[in-house]
Amino acid sequence: MLTRIYIPRETTASSLGAELLVDAIVTEAKYRNLPIEIVRNGSRGACFLEPLVEIETTSGRVGYGPVQQEDIAELFDANFLSGGKHRLALGNVEELPWFKNQERLTFARCGLIAATSVDAYKSLGGFVGLHNALKKDGKAIVQEVLDSGLRGRGGAAFPTGIKWRTVMDAVDVQKYIVCNADEGDSGTFSDRMIMEGDPLSLVEGMTIAGIAVGATKGFVYLRSEYPLTQTILNEAIVNARAAGYLGDNIQGSGNSFDLEVRMGAGAYICGEETSLLESLEGKRGEIRFKPPLPALKGLFGKPTVVNNVISLATIPVILEKGGKHYANFGRGRSLGTMPFQLGGNIKHGGLVEKAFGLTLRQLIQDFGGGTASGKPIRAVQVGGPLGAYFPDALLDTVCDYEEFAKVGGMLGHGGVVVFDTSVNMAKMARFSMEFCANESCGKCTPCRIGSVRGMETIDKIVGAIDDNERNKQHIILKDLCETMESASLCAMGGLTPMPVMSAVKHFKGDFQ
Repeated sequence: MLTRIYIPRETTASSLGAELLVDAIVTEAKYRNLPIEIVRNGSRGACFLEPLVEIETTSGRVGYGPVQQEDIAELFDANFLSGGKHRLALGNVEELPWFKNQERLTFARCGLIAATSVDAYKSLGGFVGLHNALKKDGKAIVQEVLDSGLRGRGGAAFPTGIKWRTVMDAVDVQKYIVCNADEGDSGTFSDRMIMEGDPLSLVEGMTIAGIAVGATKGFVYLRSEYPLTQTILNEAIVNARAAGYLGDNIQGSGNSFDLEVRMGAGAYICGEETSLLESLEGKRGEIRFKPPLPALKGLFGKPTVVNNVISLATIPVILEKGGKHYANFGRGRSLGTMPFQLGGNIKHGGLVEKAFGLTLRQLIQDFGGGTASGKPIRAVQVGGPLGAYFPDALLDTVCDYEEFAKVGGMLGHGGVVVFDTSVNMAKMARFSMEFCANESCGKCTPCRIGSVRGMETIDKIVGAIDDNERNKQHIILKDLCETMESASLCAMGGLTPMPVMSAVKHFKGDFQ
């Protein structure tokens, strides 16, 4: 009897030896004359278990991990093809608390199927949302998105449905859908995981967006450091086109939509939507003045929807089950789920999709298992390099947009980076200014010059020989941050003060 074995074809697992495992398992199975089938799925998100090998059995998929090449012969000896006992055995993967305690909507298929297979995708509800969308007009599709309460998962948290409605109402012969896949925030990898593990959900979401607003062309602006993602995503696009889910006359509906992948140029600033559009047009990646908004005058001067990967990959489940079903998750104005990415000094790093409402401490302790070093947590940065640093006293903050804003933070892209007591927060504050100086597009003075002056001022604070001089420099730093926050053209300069001032506020001792 043939045994099906799942091994991730995904960047994290591959970097830890997944490709070597495939060769080793195939070789060992041939040697023992055991019939097997290898399925290259995406990652389930438990990075601390990668490479995770799963065996399909009559009682579900049994996991083993993290598996190394030298473990293969031993696993075969333990009869792992039938779910045999072994020191790496994890039992039924679905029953592991890490997965069982999540609410997976956007990532429902991620890690379960061969990533680029249209048939596998359809077997778990894929393209149902698109078929439902083809039966509706644009206004009805946009209304479902509005009813869902979905907000941008890329940082600004702007309501997705409002952006779509603006583009839908715009009158022009050509409109575009642009996916911002330039995932550059530290500690974030949800975009990469969905594109490598369930890329057809992004294809479907962008197609639905095109039908809703009247766009016939889409672009995925992909981070240049993601070569494997590019390969997988392009395979998925080719397969979708061959199956009639992209191109002219989609599924005989008369609607047309096609898309292509464009690689970014390695600039963090191109994560900002107008800078991304400049780069996509072949220009230097720098900020555009607003207005006009990209929704009215975006790519090549045409009305353009610019959404993050997770926002677009969430659209299929909304159109499949309805906007109100999605809105049943979450709380207040933060509806649905968020893919939180746990990184830094964390014992169990990985991706956790949860409805808004749990606390930051629950996320770090219940899923992350605390620090990898075993030392107490000193600081947690949420929302990428421009996010605030939270001390232990703020770890009981509820994870939603409004609650984070109340304490001077932001959820951003959902990256959570943990630091233990060995961290020096004055150095982290200086790094924030240095990062801005390195990554600024240079168009506006507060960002370009302010970040350099910020580095110098923090150096003066740390090196001050008396309290009077130190206090004087603190006043200068505060004034400088206020200027950057209010006068910068975009969030690059406008948000850099957030980590700096949170470090000053909560970790004053490190600035002595």
